[in-house]
Amino acid sequence: MSTVEVVAPALEAATETRTLRVALAGVPNCGKTALFNALTGARQKVANYAGVTVERKEGSATAADGQRLTILDLPGTYSLRARSPDEAVTRDAVLGKLDGEVLPDVIVCVADATSLRGALRLVLELKTAGRPLVLALNMIDIAARQGLEIDVDGLSRDLGIPIVATVATRRRCVDVLTTAIQAAAASGIVSAPTWREPSSGELRALHREAERLIKAHVKPPKRPDTWTGRLDSVLLHPVAGLTILLMLMFVMFQAVFLAAGPLNDIITAGFNWLAAGVGHVLPDGLLKSFVCDALISGVGSVLVFLPQIMVLFLFIILLEDVGYMARAAFLMDRIMGGAGLHGRAFIPLLSSHACAIPGIMATRVIDQKRDRLTTILVAPLTTCSARIPVYTLIISAFVPNHTLFGWISERGLVMLGLYAGGMLSALAVAFVIRTIFWRGASEPFLMELPAYKMPDPWNVIRLVWQRAEIFLRRAGTIILSMMVIVWALSKVPLAPPGAKDPAIDYSFAGIIGHTLQPLLQPIGFSWQMSVALIPGMAAREVAVGALGTVYAVGGGDDNTAALASTLTAHWSLASALAFLAWYVFAPQCASTLGVVKRETNSWKWPAIMFGYMIGLAYAAAFITYHVALALGAG
Repeated sequence: MSTVEVVAPALEAATETRTLRVALAGVPNCGKTALFNALTGARQKVANYAGVTVERKEGSATAADGQRLTILDLPGTYSLRARSPDEAVTRDAVLGKLDGEVLPDVIVCVADATSLRGALRLVLELKTAGRPLVLALNMIDIAARQGLEIDVDGLSRDLGIPIVATVATRRRCVDVLTTAIQAAAASGIVSAPTWREPSSGELRALHREAERLIKAHVKPPKRPDTWTGRLDSVLLHPVAGLTILLMLMFVMFQAVFLAAGPLNDIITAGFNWLAAGVGHVLPDGLLKSFVCDALISGVGSVLVFLPQIMVLFLFIILLEDVGYMARAAFLMDRIMGGAGLHGRAFIPLLSSHACAIPGIMATRVIDQKRDRLTTILVAPLTTCSARIPVYTLIISAFVPNHTLFGWISERGLVMLGLYAGGMLSALAVAFVIRTIFWRGASEPFLMELPAYKMPDPWNVIRLVWQRAEIFLRRAGTIILSMMVIVWALSKVPLAPPGAKDPAIDYSFAGIIGHTLQPLLQPIGFSWQMSVALIPGMAAREVAVGALGTVYAVGGGDDNTAALASTLTAHWSLASALAFLAWYVFAPQCASTLGVVKRETNSWKWPAIMFGYMIGLAYAAAFITYHVALALGAG
């Protein structure tokens, strides 16, 4: 039978009108979430499972005959043995042992048709759960393009379950899959659960059975797909592969400045026009100060960095969709192991470049508790997107807008250096933790490489826009509230009659800043910088808005474009470099500390993280400031 044909039993009787509960299970990188999106569309809700911090994704779908289906997207797992929190949730959900979850009517095991070995082992385990089971052969188009011939009918008979071949990214055969789900539920074939944790001998037996099924029902291509081999021979080469990875990183950070520049100019011009219009309409007083200083100068100075963040996420999402991220993880495995980290730690650390919160949550795939805790403790050291506004502001103010050889941006090189510094510091801290505190070898790194595939443009656009929405929501909630607080602290109390100093010096913000200045003066921070650090604890990017508000209230220009030149006039180069060094290490994100508490179920580890990162930040800023002074950068 052709690989694109579908085998699904016909409905023997009309399906019940009640809502069917369907659980999607599968190994990582099999396209399970893409199939979940194809089935449910926008009808999704995300929460956490009761009593744990694992993310729960549920959606609804409608079959061709109108029956409703509730789809639960379970975390990816290689086995029901449950060596990580994610795998424990999947095991308990399919066995009906998860608190607050109803036993699913049907389990759909999603498999990557180009790599069936791990998926078939999981199918054999899921059969022992006793629930009706359907196998979805996803990415069947890629398998066909590679020349694989899958005897879907024979494999279905051998496994004793219906099989549907799908292409989730194009919603191909989704209706056939829902029909197969209904048929499986209506069949009434439910066996008593026989699952128990398999021994090593039983696992080897499952592996041999999966190999037998592949040998019997999957024919290798008559003309092997040499492109995958040729690409991997270069991209996975220990020297050429690392060189290409570094070049991709280089291009990405150059694009953060160069490609996003025109959009930055448009947003800046928009805020300048808005500030000028408001300044002419509103009379002088508190209302005008609030709108211009708190809203426009505060929030606006953060929003102008949205294009840089979107460019960064665009690169990350494209590389993941193409299938390159798993290759990058293999390339970095030896380096990670040298630092005492598990090979699987690369994915959480890479995710942390977008945001430390999902990066920390991604550590659930690491089996060993010590390896997982080590990765959690160092994940915030990698440079997240929230640092981009801070880095971009300081770099734009103090690094000339010059290019090398006519196309290499010096600012992009500085940004790349900051990212490299964050990653190197994470590896160094991990090495210290594993060498001094938690000695012992990490388990070997095993990961199946997904097939190369063309990204789905609409999926990429949707994911980039979702990240933009998250940033905009932060701007409309956390950042806005912090800007209002900073503005209020900068205006109250009012300067006494006859005061000679600027009014902000007499405000609560001025009092707080001047109180902290003796502590931060050794690292070159002014009192305005001290004020910016406090609300910046809520979210790193708030520091930019806080600086905009403080300098605007203090008599500086009240538009976003002028903030960089204002800093150039008030800061020395040594202080600016110290501020950058501080932000490489400082734990300026309360949400991250909260997630660490949830993931470790203890305040001990967030406290340790906060303490060591503050210590590193102060030491790095102190050294940077004094070295810069010694080199004449005062």
